[in-house]
Amino acid sequence: MRVCVIPGDGIGVEVLAVAVRVLQILRPGVELLFAEAGWDTFQRHGVALPATTLAAARAADAILFGAVASPSHPVPGYRSPIVQLRRDLDLYANIRPTQLRRQPPDGAAQYSFVVVRENTEGLYAGRERVEDDGATAIAERVITRHASARISRAACDLARQRATTLGRRGRLTIVHKANVLRVSDGLFRETALRVAAEYPELEVEELLVDVAAMRVAETPTRFDVIVTTNLFGDILSDIACIHGGGLGMAASANLGDAHGLFEPVHGAAPDIVGRGIANPMAALESVAMLLEWRSFTGEAERLRSAMAAVLLVGPRTPDIGGDAGTAAVADAVIERL
Repeated sequence: MRVCVIPGDGIGVEVLAVAVRVLQILRPGVELLFAEAGWDTFQRHGVALPATTLAAARAADAILFGAVASPSHPVPGYRSPIVQLRRDLDLYANIRPTQLRRQPPDGAAQYSFVVVRENTEGLYAGRERVEDDGATAIAERVITRHASARISRAACDLARQRATTLGRRGRLTIVHKANVLRVSDGLFRETALRVAAEYPELEVEELLVDVAAMRVAETPTRFDVIVTTNLFGDILSDIACIHGGGLGMAASANLGDAHGLFEPVHGAAPDIVGRGIANPMAALESVAMLLEWRSFTGEAERLRSAMAAVLLVGPRTPDIGGDAGTAAVADAVIERL
């Protein structure tokens, strides 16, 4: 198995070093292709995603991504490398699972749910312009029937798979704002409902995004699989990760028909870079998702068992109530393995 490793910026470098150590323990024969991308790369080379990195990603069996630091103001020539990778590799499905680690309000002990986010269009299509001598900024929200259908099918397939694994009826929640965005979200809603109708074994509901946000925050156990558009999914999945221990615990898969990219979602976290306290658990869960996607389910289960044992008794990083550093947590997981 060839894995393209893109550490990126900030704590992405720190946590991916742990992820690579663990991946090499679980798959000793893995071939690692290291490549660069991100804000530091842009400052050095004038491009955030070099052609050599994109080529390495295309040639790999999977991609392990760290984090990028993107400026909040426009910089001529800069494009987010993770957004570009999603588009160029057609990684249309962003899968964000949340394993509840805090006691939920209704008393459920163990529960998980997944946000499935369309990853290539919506407001993140990047079609923005300024008019009226800089007085008006216009962004186009792109929703297509094709993209809506394939993300809905990916969500339905996942809900059906989870139903089989968990031994319960699968539930799909379609999230939109079609009462206001009647054309764009109207198209997404209609397409998602049409695809979901092909899965009669699933329980299907729809929620407006504001209601969905409240319910994800309040009663996460009512959800199984949520499917929604790009921006809505970005926000809902970050709300969801609160129940899983925060961003330091949140991992994601970016999947297409030919490629898979796996990343922690915490970003570059410039406030803690170099302090040795970044939580490596999200990066390790990204490794577990990568292994699972490549059908190395035994190795994925071994890693998750080791992580669960360390989370139970420690050591833990400060973001989840501990006082340990990245290296101590990494060593504890490796010792369990």
